[in-house]
Amino acid sequence: MARTGRRPGQTETREAILAAARDLFGRNGYEGATIRAIAAEAGVNPALVHHFFGSKDQVFATALHLPADPGVVVAAILDGPRSEVGERLVRLFLTLWETPASRDAFFGVLRSVSTTEQAADMLRGFIQGALLDKIADALDIPPLRVTGIAAQLVGLAMVRYVIQVDPLARASHEDVLALIAPAVQQYVDRP
Repeated sequence: MARTGRRPGQTETREAILAAARDLFGRNGYEGATIRAIAAEAGVNPALVHHFFGSKDQVFATALHLPADPGVVVAAILDGPRSEVGERLVRLFLTLWETPASRDAFFGVLRSVSTTEQAADMLRGFIQGALLDKIADALDIPPLRVTGIAAQLVGLAMVRYVIQVDPLARASHEDVLALIAPAVQQYVDRP
């Protein structure tokens, strides 16, 4: 039986964990892959997975080259007055899309999920568990409204950044914020 634990070299261990994670997420989806299974597949102790990545969400985000840590995203959305959630969310979303490295990662993810059901399943489980459920619980709003927010933002991304329909594609960050943030806030405030 192969011994698990610390491998020689930090880079090789981290890459082995990511390779195992990509394989398991691909085979089993987000919900079906566990830290223990990823560690076993990589031949390391589960503590090393936590050491390098902290959580399953962070392993997934890194393995799929997602441009933002979901814990940081959720915290940024929730940090401040409830009446400004829409503005914070749209501002964060625009910032992520307008950063070249983030934008490239988002394009890659969009291409993957639009062409492969397996990739869509993985991303769906991740978005639901790591983002939408946490936001819905923290704001005490129905999950349907949180998915409405997601739909609003994905539509914005498609029209502004992917298809690049003018005048939205050329509008300033502040003009887009002024247009979209109130619509997003409505999902939060609606009784």
